[in-house]
Amino acid sequence: ESEEPPKKKPKAGEGAADGRPRRMPIEKYRSFQDWYQIPFDDKWPQRSWPSKRVTTAPRWCSVDLRDGNQALINPMNHEKKLRLFCHLLSLGYKEIEVGFPAASQTDFDFCRYIIDNGLVPDDVWIQVLTQAREPLIRRTIEGVRGAKNIVLHMYNSTSELQRRVVFQADRNKIKQLAVDGIKLLRQLTDSELKGHNVRLEYSPESFTGTELDFALDVCEAVCDAWGPTKENKVILNLPSTVEMCTPNVYADQIEWMAAHLSRRELVCLSLHPHNDRGTGIAAAELALMAGADRVEGCLFGNGERTGNVCLVTLALNMFTQGIDPGVVYDNIKETIEIAEWCTEIKVPERYPWAGSLVYTAFSGSHQDAIKKGLTFMTGDKQWEVPYLPIDPQDIGRHYEAIIRVNSQSGKGGVAYLLETEYGVELPKEAQAEFATVVQRITDQTGKEIHAKDIWDAFEKTFLNMRQPLELVNYSMSMDHGSEHVKLSALIRVGSTEVDVDGEGNGPVSAFVGGLNRKFFAPHGNFFELSHYQSNARGNCKHAQQSEAVCTVRCQAMLAGSKHGGQKFGVGMHSNTTTAVLRAVLSALNRIHDAGDTQMFAHLPK
Repeated sequence: ESEEPPKKKPKAGEGAADGRPRRMPIEKYRSFQDWYQIPFDDKWPQRSWPSKRVTTAPRWCSVDLRDGNQALINPMNHEKKLRLFCHLLSLGYKEIEVGFPAASQTDFDFCRYIIDNGLVPDDVWIQVLTQAREPLIRRTIEGVRGAKNIVLHMYNSTSELQRRVVFQADRNKIKQLAVDGIKLLRQLTDSELKGHNVRLEYSPESFTGTELDFALDVCEAVCDAWGPTKENKVILNLPSTVEMCTPNVYADQIEWMAAHLSRRELVCLSLHPHNDRGTGIAAAELALMAGADRVEGCLFGNGERTGNVCLVTLALNMFTQGIDPGVVYDNIKETIEIAEWCTEIKVPERYPWAGSLVYTAFSGSHQDAIKKGLTFMTGDKQWEVPYLPIDPQDIGRHYEAIIRVNSQSGKGGVAYLLETEYGVELPKEAQAEFATVVQRITDQTGKEIHAKDIWDAFEKTFLNMRQPLELVNYSMSMDHGSEHVKLSALIRVGSTEVDVDGEGNGPVSAFVGGLNRKFFAPHGNFFELSHYQSNARGNCKHAQQSEAVCTVRCQAMLAGSKHGGQKFGVGMHSNTTTAVLRAVLSALNRIHDAGDTQMFAHLPK
């Protein structure tokens, strides 16, 4: 149901109470690039990422169970966390941040549960988050002891704003906090996690608001404290914790860091984009072009404020470019249902690749192009369908939902639904004629019209049009050795049944000739048949049996001249002859229904 309209109606030229024009208080804000500089130097003489292409998928890390969970109105309980964890495994994710063990008993218990019950596959790394504080670090180690593959993820905020406002600390204190935390992690890893595969991840939180020289200084100090090797690289996660500028600036930041890290070959450069400006996807893709190796995000962009970057969108974007994303979304509906149940957040109808309306076209020109594109797609051709960058079947969607019809639609959408849902293929001119019938319905209701309603209108317009002429029965004979046909039909006209006899070179010409001689020629009138098409109905959802669908077009002639417009008629029957005879009468009845009383003035009552 539609919501109530806004009570206050806008007025032209409406301004503030004192009569001044309304405006936004832009004086409160400054451009990010007015104070944040990314200098070219001998190590980064120019940006090179704009000429690069993404050709392989990055390492993915899902942070749904931690970053996504902390942003929920109702955080996930154990049952929901376990359901989502298992689904992430089924999708193919090999790095999953499972919680913040020191932050809550629920997170700690979940980590212990999946480890103690052997639920973590041998090729999967579970990641846990901790701040750079000793009690939290020690609790985190307790939470993951016994796991085969562990990513210890430590973070502290380094941004200019948080140093100045939140911590009121200088660069040295912030850097020392990170170094002390990493040293303790190194010490506890060596003493308490022997026999475990352990990786370090460090995040200078709010990296996008951190001066690059300081971000580099902290990351280098972290690497010094941990001691990465080629066999065990350190993950430096450079989060766009808050989107502060256009995505190209984030790409510059990533490329600058990659160029200046002294041990780049020992570092996995990771991204963690948020979506404050609505450009999280673009920021991630450009940063991958800039040299990043790994991406953290959530299904359908869940996360603080406007959310984290969407792992589903990123993966399917790559898929549409012929790149193996390394994860499998071949049943997007299941992923949506699980994510919605676990997070209690709905996936919007227009959400990229996943929304319920994404593979739907209402515009008539779009519908026509999609219909022709789907017809063109045969054999092993590469996917090329207008307005559909992805084959919906590849992600578990179905074609019947692609085209929907409302007042903005045209003949293409109506024709597509008739053909796919009911097996009726009309000639183009008949499509246009019937589309006007559907248009009147949608204009009157102002709503979408469903396939069943279109079919009801089709039956009413063509198949059930039995006044004033209705076929009761007929018989046919052919001269031996000739194609000459004699046809006798019983036609109901009002309350009277009339015999009609005709001859011709086929049943259609015999029937048309018989009708003209019986009803119209004695009064100087006749009708012409100018089009005849016959198709087999079948291979569709609603066809009960194989039937012939015959379409004809008739023109009334009065005193030798065309009278009124041409009308199509449609007949359906398991017998082709019966179908075409019904089609002829359907066309005549539609001419009558259009108001041509003169042509039919002499019919029996």
